[in-house]
Amino acid sequence: MPRSLFEKVWESHMVRDLSSGQTQLLIGAHLIHEVTSPQAFGMLRELGLKVRFPERTFATVDHIVPTDERAEPFSDPLADAMIKELRRNCEEFGVTYFDIASGRQGIVHVVGPEQGITQPGTTIACGDSHTSTHGAFGAIAFGIGTSQVRDVLATQTMALNKPKVRRINVDGELSPGVYAKDVILYIIRRLGVKGGTGYAYEYGGEVFDRFNMEERMTVCNMSIEGGARVGYVNPDEKTFEYLKGRPYCPKGKAWDEAVERWRQLASDPDCGYDDVVDFRAEDIMPSVTWGITPGQGVFIDETIPDPDKVDESQRDSVIEALDHMKLKPGAPIKGTPINVAFLGSCTNARLTDFQEVAGYLKGRKVARGVKAIAVPGSMAVGVICEELGIDKVFREAGFEWRGAGCSMCLAMNPDKLVGDQICASSSNRNFKGRQGSPIGRTILMSPLMVAAAAVTGEVSDAREVFGIESPNLVSA
Repeated sequence: MPRSLFEKVWESHMVRDLSSGQTQLLIGAHLIHEVTSPQAFGMLRELGLKVRFPERTFATVDHIVPTDERAEPFSDPLADAMIKELRRNCEEFGVTYFDIASGRQGIVHVVGPEQGITQPGTTIACGDSHTSTHGAFGAIAFGIGTSQVRDVLATQTMALNKPKVRRINVDGELSPGVYAKDVILYIIRRLGVKGGTGYAYEYGGEVFDRFNMEERMTVCNMSIEGGARVGYVNPDEKTFEYLKGRPYCPKGKAWDEAVERWRQLASDPDCGYDDVVDFRAEDIMPSVTWGITPGQGVFIDETIPDPDKVDESQRDSVIEALDHMKLKPGAPIKGTPINVAFLGSCTNARLTDFQEVAGYLKGRKVARGVKAIAVPGSMAVGVICEELGIDKVFREAGFEWRGAGCSMCLAMNPDKLVGDQICASSSNRNFKGRQGSPIGRTILMSPLMVAAAAVTGEVSDAREVFGIESPNLVSA
Protein backbone atom coordinates (compact mmCIF):
# COMPACT_ATOMS: atom_id res chain seq x y z
CA MET A 1 0.00 0.00 0.00
CA PRO A 2 1.40 3.48 -0.87
CA ARG A 3 2.54 5.35 2.23
CA SER A 4 3.58 8.86 3.21
CA LEU A 5 7.01 9.55 4.65
CA PHE A 6 5.35 10.02 8.01
CA GLU A 7 3.85 6.53 7.89
CA LYS A 8 7.16 4.99 6.85
CA VAL A 9 9.16 6.64 9.62
CA TRP A 10 6.52 6.10 12.30
CA GLU A 11 6.17 2.41 11.50
CA SER A 12 9.91 1.81 11.36
CA HIS A 13 10.33 3.33 14.85
CA MET A 14 7.27 1.80 16.48
CA VAL A 15 8.14 -0.42 19.46
CA ARG A 16 4.59 -1.43 20.35
CA ASP A 17 1.01 -0.25 20.71
CA LEU A 18 0.10 0.70 24.27
CA SER A 19 -3.16 0.00 26.07
CA SER A 20 -3.68 3.77 26.31
CA GLY A 21 -4.02 3.92 22.53
CA GLN A 22 -0.64 5.57 22.21
CA THR A 23 2.43 4.22 20.47
CA GLN A 24 5.75 3.56 22.15
CA LEU A 25 8.18 5.10 19.70
CA LEU A 26 11.94 4.69 19.45
CA ILE A 27 13.72 8.06 19.34
CA GLY A 28 16.63 8.03 16.92
CA ALA A 29 18.28 11.24 18.13
CA HIS A 30 17.71 13.18 21.33
CA LEU A 31 18.75 16.84 21.54
CA ILE A 32 18.95 18.62 24.88
CA HIS A 33 19.79 22.08 26.18
CA GLU A 34 20.21 23.75 29.55
CA VAL A 35 16.58 24.71 30.28
CA THR A 36 14.51 21.50 30.15
CA SER A 37 17.19 18.90 30.95
CA PRO A 38 18.33 19.59 34.58
CA GLN A 39 15.11 18.29 36.12
CA ALA A 40 15.15 15.24 33.86
CA PHE A 41 18.67 14.31 34.90
CA GLY A 42 17.65 14.86 38.51
CA MET A 43 14.84 12.34 38.05
CA LEU A 44 17.32 9.80 36.68
CA ARG A 45 19.47 10.19 39.76
CA GLU A 46 16.48 9.76 42.05
CA LEU A 47 15.54 6.54 40.24
CA GLY A 48 19.10 5.27 40.05
CA LEU A 49 18.98 5.15 36.24
CA LYS A 50 21.58 5.80 33.54
CA VAL A 51 21.11 7.28 30.09
CA ARG A 52 20.15 4.24 28.01
CA PHE A 53 21.96 5.21 24.80
CA PRO A 54 24.20 8.21 25.56
CA GLU A 55 25.60 8.14 22.02
CA ARG A 56 22.15 9.15 20.74
CA THR A 57 21.90 12.26 22.93
CA PHE A 58 23.55 15.58 22.09
CA ALA A 59 23.59 18.75 24.18
CA THR A 60 24.30 22.42 23.65
CA VAL A 61 23.68 25.65 25.54
CA ASP A 62 21.53 28.27 23.83
CA HIS A 63 18.61 29.77 25.75
CA ILE A 64 20.43 31.42 28.65
CA VAL A 65 23.88 32.02 27.18
CA PRO A 66 24.82 35.70 26.88
CA THR A 67 25.51 36.84 23.32
CA ASP A 68 27.84 39.72 24.24
CA GLU A 69 30.04 38.80 27.22
CA ARG A 70 30.75 35.08 26.84
CA ALA A 71 33.38 34.60 29.54
CA GLU A 72 32.44 32.55 32.58
CA PRO A 73 31.27 32.99 35.21
CA PHE A 74 28.23 34.65 33.65
CA SER A 75 27.00 37.81 35.36
CA ASP A 76 23.55 36.22 35.75
CA PRO A 77 23.88 33.71 38.63
CA LEU A 78 21.00 31.56 37.33
CA ALA A 79 22.47 31.34 33.84
CA ASP A 80 25.87 30.51 35.27
CA ALA A 81 24.37 27.77 37.45
CA MET A 82 22.45 26.30 34.50
CA ILE A 83 25.44 26.02 32.17
CA LYS A 84 27.50 24.43 34.95
CA GLU A 85 24.68 21.96 35.66
CA LEU A 86 24.42 20.98 32.00
CA ARG A 87 28.18 20.46 31.83
CA ARG A 88 28.09 18.31 34.98
CA ASN A 89 25.19 16.20 33.73
CA CYS A 90 26.81 15.56 30.35
CA GLU A 91 30.09 14.53 31.96
CA GLU A 92 28.41 12.24 34.49
CA PHE A 93 26.09 10.52 32.01
CA GLY A 94 28.46 10.39 29.03
CA VAL A 95 26.49 12.73 26.75
CA THR A 96 28.18 14.66 23.91
CA TYR A 97 28.12 18.36 24.77
CA PHE A 98 28.76 21.19 22.32
CA ASP A 99 30.05 23.66 24.88
CA ILE A 100 31.18 27.20 24.07
CA ALA A 101 34.80 26.07 24.24
CA SER A 102 34.14 23.42 21.57
CA GLY A 103 33.49 26.00 18.86
CA ARG A 104 30.33 24.06 17.95
CA GLN A 105 27.88 25.71 20.36
CA GLY A 106 24.71 27.32 19.10
CA ILE A 107 20.94 27.11 19.01
CA VAL A 108 20.03 23.44 19.23
CA HIS A 109 17.95 23.54 16.03
CA VAL A 110 20.84 25.07 14.09
CA VAL A 111 23.53 22.83 15.56
CA GLY A 112 21.70 19.54 14.90
CA PRO A 113 21.55 19.97 11.11
CA GLU A 114 24.98 21.55 10.69
CA GLN A 115 26.60 18.70 12.63
CA GLY A 116 24.75 16.09 10.56
CA ILE A 117 22.90 14.69 13.57
CA THR A 118 19.63 15.53 11.83
CA GLN A 119 19.13 12.92 9.12
CA PRO A 120 16.25 11.71 6.93
CA GLY A 121 14.06 8.91 8.19
CA THR A 122 14.83 9.27 11.86
CA THR A 123 12.77 10.40 14.85
CA ILE A 124 14.10 13.39 16.78
CA ALA A 125 12.95 14.70 20.14
CA CYS A 126 14.02 17.75 22.12
CA GLY A 127 12.66 19.61 25.12
CA ASP A 128 11.86 22.59 22.92
CA SER A 129 8.71 23.30 20.93
CA HIS A 130 10.54 24.27 17.74
CA THR A 131 12.06 20.83 17.25
CA SER A 132 9.81 20.57 14.19
CA THR A 133 12.64 22.46 12.42
CA HIS A 134 14.46 19.17 11.81
CA GLY A 135 11.59 17.89 9.69
CA ALA A 136 13.09 19.86 6.81
CA PHE A 137 15.37 16.84 6.32
CA GLY A 138 12.61 14.26 6.13
CA ALA A 139 12.77 13.46 9.84
CA ILE A 140 9.82 13.22 12.21
CA ALA A 141 10.78 15.71 14.90
CA PHE A 142 8.81 17.09 17.83
CA GLY A 143 9.15 19.00 21.05
CA ILE A 144 8.64 17.25 24.39
CA GLY A 145 8.22 18.15 28.05
CA THR A 146 10.65 17.58 30.90
CA SER A 147 9.11 14.27 32.03
CA GLN A 148 9.36 13.04 28.45
CA VAL A 149 13.00 14.17 28.32
CA ARG A 150 13.49 11.88 31.31
CA ASP A 151 11.73 9.01 29.51
CA VAL A 152 13.89 9.36 26.42
CA LEU A 153 17.09 9.60 28.46
CA ALA A 154 16.16 6.47 30.42
CA THR A 155 14.67 4.31 27.64
CA GLN A 156 15.31 6.00 24.26
CA THR A 157 11.55 5.71 23.74
CA MET A 158 8.42 7.65 24.59
CA ALA A 159 4.66 7.31 24.35
CA LEU A 160 2.91 9.36 21.66
CA ASN A 161 -0.48 9.77 20.09
CA LYS A 162 -0.22 9.26 16.34
CA PRO A 163 -1.27 12.41 14.49
CA LYS A 164 -3.07 12.63 11.17
CA VAL A 165 -1.17 13.95 8.15
CA ARG A 166 -2.05 17.07 6.18
CA ARG A 167 -0.30 17.76 2.89
CA ILE A 168 0.25 21.48 2.22
CA ASN A 169 1.15 22.33 -1.38
CA VAL A 170 2.53 25.72 -2.39
CA ASP A 171 2.82 25.91 -6.16
CA GLY A 172 3.82 28.67 -8.54
CA GLU A 173 6.68 31.13 -8.11
CA LEU A 174 7.28 33.55 -5.25
CA SER A 175 7.70 37.20 -6.18
CA PRO A 176 11.06 38.91 -5.52
CA GLY A 177 11.26 40.00 -1.89
CA VAL A 178 9.01 37.18 -0.67
CA TYR A 179 10.76 34.64 1.52
CA ALA A 180 10.20 31.41 3.42
CA LYS A 181 9.18 33.40 6.49
CA ASP A 182 6.40 35.02 4.48
CA VAL A 183 5.27 31.58 3.29
CA ILE A 184 4.84 30.17 6.78
CA LEU A 185 3.23 33.35 8.14
CA TYR A 186 0.74 33.11 5.28
CA ILE A 187 0.02 29.44 5.95
CA ILE A 188 -0.56 30.13 9.64
CA ARG A 189 -2.75 33.11 8.84
CA ARG A 190 -4.88 31.03 6.48
CA LEU A 191 -5.15 27.83 8.55
CA GLY A 192 -5.01 29.38 12.01
CA VAL A 193 -2.81 28.95 15.06
CA LYS A 194 -4.85 25.89 16.02
CA GLY A 195 -5.47 24.64 12.50
CA GLY A 196 -2.78 21.99 12.74
CA THR A 197 -3.87 20.53 16.07
CA GLY A 198 -3.72 16.75 15.78
CA TYR A 199 -1.81 16.90 12.48
CA ALA A 200 1.65 16.47 11.08
CA TYR A 201 2.21 18.88 8.19
CA GLU A 202 3.88 17.61 5.03
CA TYR A 203 5.04 20.57 2.95
CA GLY A 204 5.43 20.18 -0.80
CA GLY A 205 4.84 21.68 -4.20
CA GLU A 206 6.99 23.73 -6.55
CA VAL A 207 8.01 26.32 -3.95
CA PHE A 208 9.35 23.73 -1.53
CA ASP A 209 11.09 21.89 -4.35
CA ARG A 210 12.99 25.12 -5.11
CA PHE A 211 13.66 26.07 -1.50
CA ASN A 212 17.13 25.42 -0.14
CA MET A 213 17.49 23.48 3.11
CA GLU A 214 17.63 26.57 5.28
CA GLU A 215 14.41 27.92 3.78
CA ARG A 216 12.74 24.58 4.43
CA MET A 217 13.95 24.74 8.03
CA THR A 218 12.36 28.17 8.47
CA VAL A 219 8.94 26.85 7.47
CA CYS A 220 9.17 23.60 9.43
CA ASN A 221 10.36 25.57 12.47
CA MET A 222 7.08 27.46 12.71
CA SER A 223 4.80 24.46 12.17
CA ILE A 224 4.17 24.47 15.91
CA GLU A 225 2.92 28.08 15.60
CA GLY A 226 0.18 26.69 13.36
CA GLY A 227 -0.76 24.03 15.91
CA ALA A 228 1.03 21.13 14.19
CA ARG A 229 3.50 19.24 16.33
CA VAL A 230 5.40 17.98 13.28
CA GLY A 231 6.28 19.61 9.98
CA TYR A 232 8.42 17.97 7.32
CA VAL A 233 9.59 18.05 3.72
CA ASN A 234 10.43 14.95 1.69
CA PRO A 235 14.20 14.50 1.29
CA ASP A 236 15.76 15.06 -2.12
CA GLU A 237 19.14 15.75 -3.71
CA LYS A 238 19.35 19.12 -1.93
CA THR A 239 18.98 17.30 1.38
CA PHE A 240 21.78 14.88 0.58
CA GLU A 241 24.06 17.62 -0.74
CA TYR A 242 23.61 19.62 2.47
CA LEU A 243 24.39 16.64 4.70
CA LYS A 244 27.33 15.18 2.82
CA GLY A 245 30.54 15.47 4.81
CA ARG A 246 28.87 16.64 8.02
CA PRO A 247 30.61 15.32 11.16
CA TYR A 248 27.91 12.85 12.26
CA CYS A 249 26.84 11.67 8.81
CA PRO A 250 27.97 8.33 7.36
CA LYS A 251 31.17 8.30 5.32
CA GLY A 252 32.36 6.41 2.23
CA LYS A 253 30.36 3.33 1.30
CA ALA A 254 28.08 3.84 4.32
CA TRP A 255 27.16 7.27 2.91
CA ASP A 256 26.17 5.83 -0.47
CA GLU A 257 24.07 3.18 1.25
CA ALA A 258 22.41 5.79 3.47
CA VAL A 259 21.47 7.96 0.50
CA GLU A 260 19.86 5.00 -1.22
CA ARG A 261 17.77 4.32 1.90
CA TRP A 262 16.84 7.97 2.24
CA ARG A 263 15.63 8.16 -1.35
CA GLN A 264 13.04 5.49 -0.56
CA LEU A 265 11.58 7.54 2.29
CA ALA A 266 9.77 10.17 0.25
CA SER A 267 6.01 9.89 0.26
CA ASP A 268 4.78 7.59 -2.49
CA PRO A 269 3.18 9.58 -5.34
CA ASP A 270 -0.23 7.94 -4.89
CA CYS A 271 -0.30 7.78 -1.10
CA GLY A 272 -3.28 9.11 0.80
CA TYR A 273 -3.47 11.99 3.27
CA ASP A 274 -6.03 12.89 5.89
CA ASP A 275 -6.27 16.35 4.36
CA VAL A 276 -4.75 18.31 1.48
CA VAL A 277 -4.50 22.12 1.24
CA ASP A 278 -3.33 23.99 -1.85
CA PHE A 279 -1.90 27.52 -1.97
CA ARG A 280 -0.54 29.66 -4.81
CA ALA A 281 2.84 31.32 -4.38
CA GLU A 282 1.66 34.37 -6.32
CA ASP A 283 -0.86 35.12 -3.57
CA ILE A 284 1.87 35.53 -0.93
CA MET A 285 3.37 38.95 -0.25
CA PRO A 286 5.87 40.22 2.35
CA SER A 287 4.11 39.72 5.68
CA VAL A 288 4.31 41.08 9.22
CA THR A 289 2.35 40.40 12.37
CA TRP A 290 0.32 43.13 14.03
CA GLY A 291 -0.95 41.24 17.08
CA ILE A 292 0.08 38.82 19.81
CA THR A 293 -0.05 35.50 17.94
CA PRO A 294 1.77 34.50 14.74
CA GLY A 295 -1.63 34.10 13.10
CA GLN A 296 -2.41 37.80 13.53
CA GLY A 297 -0.59 38.95 10.43
CA VAL A 298 -1.10 41.07 7.35
CA PHE A 299 0.72 41.79 4.12
CA ILE A 300 2.92 44.86 4.34
CA ASP A 301 0.53 46.91 2.20
CA GLU A 302 -2.56 45.99 4.25
CA THR A 303 -4.15 47.75 7.19
CA ILE A 304 -4.52 46.76 10.81
CA PRO A 305 -7.84 44.95 11.38
CA ASP A 306 -10.85 46.74 12.83
CA PRO A 307 -12.51 44.66 15.58
CA ASP A 308 -15.91 45.88 14.39
CA LYS A 309 -15.26 44.31 10.98
CA VAL A 310 -13.98 40.85 11.95
CA ASP A 311 -15.88 37.69 12.75
CA GLU A 312 -17.47 37.85 16.19
CA SER A 313 -15.46 34.80 17.31
CA GLN A 314 -12.24 36.78 16.75
CA ARG A 315 -13.34 40.14 18.11
CA ASP A 316 -12.13 39.77 21.69
CA SER A 317 -8.70 38.52 20.64
CA VAL A 318 -8.34 41.38 18.15
CA ILE A 319 -9.28 43.94 20.81
CA GLU A 320 -6.80 42.40 23.25
CA ALA A 321 -4.03 42.42 20.63
CA LEU A 322 -4.67 46.02 19.58
CA ASP A 323 -4.71 47.13 23.21
CA HIS A 324 -1.35 45.47 23.88
CA MET A 325 0.27 46.57 20.63
CA LYS A 326 -1.12 50.13 20.90
CA LEU A 327 -2.06 50.11 17.25
CA LYS A 328 -4.96 51.92 15.62
CA PRO A 329 -7.63 49.86 13.81
CA GLY A 330 -7.75 50.54 10.09
CA ALA A 331 -4.32 52.18 10.03
CA PRO A 332 -1.58 50.90 7.70
CA ILE A 333 0.95 48.62 9.39
CA LYS A 334 3.65 50.14 7.20
CA GLY A 335 5.12 53.17 8.90
CA THR A 336 4.76 51.82 12.45
CA PRO A 337 7.83 53.15 14.33
CA ILE A 338 10.22 50.61 15.88
CA ASN A 339 12.78 50.81 18.68
CA VAL A 340 14.64 47.51 18.21
CA ALA A 341 15.56 45.32 15.23
CA PHE A 342 16.47 41.71 15.99
CA LEU A 343 17.90 39.35 13.38
CA GLY A 344 18.35 35.90 14.91
CA SER A 345 16.57 32.86 16.45
CA CYS A 346 16.20 29.23 15.39
CA THR A 347 13.87 30.46 12.64
CA ASN A 348 16.16 32.85 10.81
CA ALA A 349 19.78 32.92 12.00
CA ARG A 350 21.44 30.69 9.44
CA LEU A 351 24.12 31.49 6.89
CA THR A 352 21.82 32.24 3.95
CA ASP A 353 19.73 34.59 6.12
CA PHE A 354 22.79 36.73 6.81
CA GLN A 355 24.03 36.41 3.24
CA GLU A 356 20.74 37.67 1.84
CA VAL A 357 20.53 40.63 4.20
CA ALA A 358 24.20 41.60 3.78
CA GLY A 359 23.74 41.81 0.02
CA TYR A 360 21.20 44.60 0.48
CA LEU A 361 22.42 46.18 3.73
CA LYS A 362 25.90 47.09 2.48
CA GLY A 363 26.32 50.85 2.45
CA ARG A 364 23.18 51.47 4.53
CA LYS A 365 22.94 52.76 8.10
CA VAL A 366 20.64 51.83 10.96
CA ALA A 367 18.23 54.68 11.71
CA ARG A 368 19.01 56.97 14.62
CA GLY A 369 17.46 55.73 17.86
CA VAL A 370 17.11 52.09 16.73
CA LYS A 371 18.98 49.36 18.57
CA ALA A 372 19.83 46.65 16.01
CA ILE A 373 21.41 43.31 16.85
CA ALA A 374 22.42 40.39 14.63
CA VAL A 375 22.89 37.04 16.36
CA PRO A 376 24.21 34.00 14.43
CA GLY A 377 22.42 30.74 15.18
CA SER A 378 25.69 28.95 15.88
CA MET A 379 29.37 29.61 16.37
CA ALA A 380 29.98 27.92 13.02
CA VAL A 381 27.60 30.32 11.25
CA GLY A 382 29.37 33.22 12.95
CA VAL A 383 32.79 32.04 11.81
CA ILE A 384 31.70 31.66 8.17
CA CYS A 385 30.05 35.09 8.23
CA GLU A 386 33.30 36.58 9.52
CA GLU A 387 35.32 34.78 6.85
CA LEU A 388 33.02 36.26 4.19
CA GLY A 389 33.09 39.73 5.72
CA ILE A 390 29.36 39.62 6.42
CA ASP A 391 29.85 40.64 10.06
CA LYS A 392 31.69 43.74 8.83
CA VAL A 393 28.71 44.72 6.66
CA PHE A 394 26.42 44.51 9.68
CA ARG A 395 28.82 46.35 11.99
CA GLU A 396 29.39 49.16 9.51
CA ALA A 397 25.63 49.52 9.12
CA GLY A 398 25.26 49.97 12.88
CA PHE A 399 24.16 46.49 13.96
CA GLU A 400 25.69 44.90 17.03
CA TRP A 401 27.24 41.60 15.90
CA ARG A 402 26.81 39.07 18.72
CA GLY A 403 27.86 35.56 19.73
CA ALA A 404 25.62 32.55 19.08
CA GLY A 405 22.48 31.96 21.13
CA CYS A 406 18.72 32.33 21.32
CA SER A 407 19.14 35.97 22.35
CA MET A 408 16.07 38.17 22.10
CA CYS A 409 13.80 35.47 20.72
CA LEU A 410 12.65 34.66 24.25
CA ALA A 411 14.89 36.78 26.50
CA MET A 412 16.02 34.09 28.97
CA ASN A 413 19.31 36.00 28.79
CA PRO A 414 20.37 39.66 28.99
CA ASP A 415 18.90 40.50 25.54
CA LYS A 416 15.47 41.92 26.44
CA LEU A 417 13.05 44.63 25.43
CA VAL A 418 12.62 47.49 27.88
CA GLY A 419 9.21 48.87 28.75
CA ASP A 420 6.87 49.04 25.76
CA GLN A 421 9.61 49.03 23.11
CA ILE A 422 8.49 47.65 19.78
CA CYS A 423 10.76 45.18 18.01
CA ALA A 424 11.00 44.15 14.38
CA SER A 425 11.98 40.52 14.85
CA SER A 426 12.93 37.56 12.65
CA SER A 427 11.97 35.17 15.47
CA ASN A 428 8.93 32.90 15.68
CA ARG A 429 6.71 34.16 18.51
CA ASN A 430 5.13 37.50 19.31
CA PHE A 431 3.37 36.52 22.53
CA LYS A 432 3.01 39.04 25.35
CA GLY A 433 6.25 39.19 27.31
CA ARG A 434 8.07 36.89 24.89
CA GLN A 435 11.01 39.28 24.45
CA GLY A 436 11.54 40.03 28.11
CA SER A 437 9.21 42.91 28.94
CA PRO A 438 5.56 42.24 29.85
CA ILE A 439 4.53 45.30 27.86
CA GLY A 440 7.13 44.91 25.10
CA ARG A 441 5.75 44.57 21.56
CA THR A 442 6.96 42.20 18.85
CA ILE A 443 6.36 42.33 15.10
CA LEU A 444 7.45 39.18 13.26
CA MET A 445 8.86 39.42 9.74
CA SER A 446 11.54 38.05 7.42
CA PRO A 447 15.21 38.93 7.96
CA LEU A 448 15.27 41.38 5.07
CA MET A 449 12.15 43.08 6.38
CA VAL A 450 13.95 43.42 9.74
CA ALA A 451 16.83 45.10 7.93
CA ALA A 452 14.42 47.42 6.13
CA ALA A 453 12.83 48.38 9.45
CA ALA A 454 16.26 48.91 10.99
CA VAL A 455 17.44 51.38 8.35
CA THR A 456 14.16 53.30 8.11
CA GLY A 457 13.20 53.21 11.80
CA GLU A 458 9.74 51.90 10.98
CA VAL A 459 7.95 48.87 9.57
CA SER A 460 8.76 49.09 5.87
CA ASP A 461 8.41 47.23 2.62
CA ALA A 462 11.89 45.83 1.90
CA ARG A 463 11.07 45.79 -1.81
CA GLU A 464 10.75 49.59 -1.76
CA VAL A 465 13.64 50.22 0.63
CA PHE A 466 16.17 48.10 -1.24
CA GLY A 467 14.74 48.22 -4.77
CA ILE A 468 14.40 44.45 -4.90
CA GLU A 469 14.11 42.90 -8.29
CA SER A 470 16.07 39.65 -7.77
CA PRO A 471 17.93 37.82 -4.98
CA ASN A 472 21.30 39.36 -4.09
CA LEU A 473 23.31 36.90 -1.97
CA VAL A 474 26.88 37.43 -0.82
CA SER A 475 28.69 34.42 -2.30
CA ALA A 476 30.04 31.75 0.04
